[in-house]
Amino acid sequence: MKFVDIAYIYVVAGKGGDGIISFRREKYIPKGGPDGGNGGNGGNIWLKTSNNLNTLIDFNFKKIFFAESGKNGSSKKKTGKDGKDLYIKVPIGTRVINKDNNKIIIDLINNKQLLLLVKGGSCGIGNSRFKSSTNRTPIKRTLGLEGEKKYIKLELILLADVGTLGLPNAGKSTFINIISSAKSKISYYPFTTLSPKLGLVKFNKKKNFIIADIPGIIKNCYKGIGLGIKFLKHLTRCNLLLHIVDISSQNINHIIKNIINIQNELKKYNNKLYKKNRWLIFNKSDLVNIKKSIKLSSIIIKKINWNKKYFIISSKTNIGINELCFNIIKSIYNKN
Repeated sequence: MKFVDIAYIYVVAGKGGDGIISFRREKYIPKGGPDGGNGGNGGNIWLKTSNNLNTLIDFNFKKIFFAESGKNGSSKKKTGKDGKDLYIKVPIGTRVINKDNNKIIIDLINNKQLLLLVKGGSCGIGNSRFKSSTNRTPIKRTLGLEGEKKYIKLELILLADVGTLGLPNAGKSTFINIISSAKSKISYYPFTTLSPKLGLVKFNKKKNFIIADIPGIIKNCYKGIGLGIKFLKHLTRCNLLLHIVDISSQNINHIIKNIINIQNELKKYNNKLYKKNRWLIFNKSDLVNIKKSIKLSSIIIKKINWNKKYFIISSKTNIGINELCFNIIKSIYNKN
């Protein structure tokens, strides 16, 4: 299924039903009183999150939503039926924005969370309600009110505990496939990952975490070059970022340059994202050998003055994978 993370919809709540003017016409009651009933209220429109959805693609095909209008009242003081509420399902992590003023209404981050988008119009009043001691035969009634209308922007930002970033072909997809249930595409050409993927990592029966894979980031990504900039927002909810680095080239200056480029792209895109807890993960150590990898990573760490955690792994041969996952679990659950 195609991944779509932005959609625009127009929602119209139901109109309230009209009250009516009616008088009793019964045998042996020559002067029947007013018996016009009230209308029904218009239906509301709600958003409801569902953990069975992971894209906004359905809104590519339907963009306008109407709730049912209330029915008009009838004689014998019968009230019209209320219009049915309409529930629109969206993925967890959907941000709701008022398109008219660009203000964020809410972030929907829990399963089955409800948001009232627009309220249905109030019902009209029938003439039976206007009867009084001074007005025995009122010919007054009110019409139902129009329902609320809104133009809404929906923006999906994935919910994950851990996010990966790095250059194309650094080994992010292989790493996530090894440790989780995600099935990212793996090939030897740039931008293999064309949309974000989520994977569930089951470390043990009680502790697990969700990890996100986004397309590779390249230089000047923040200007819109490449695919990464489009999906960097999906890392904003993560507690921990893993910067995957290909160490197999053994060219220290080249590796350092790539690390710094990624850091700069993060900072230029969003300073809050740049300041998130971030670890360096030196991948593809199987192509170098572990001793050489340790030596290379130590030199790189010193040259860039890295004072956060770093790990040496091989997604292909599982070197360092268990230790890394253990530390991720420790970081996530100790924080919570």
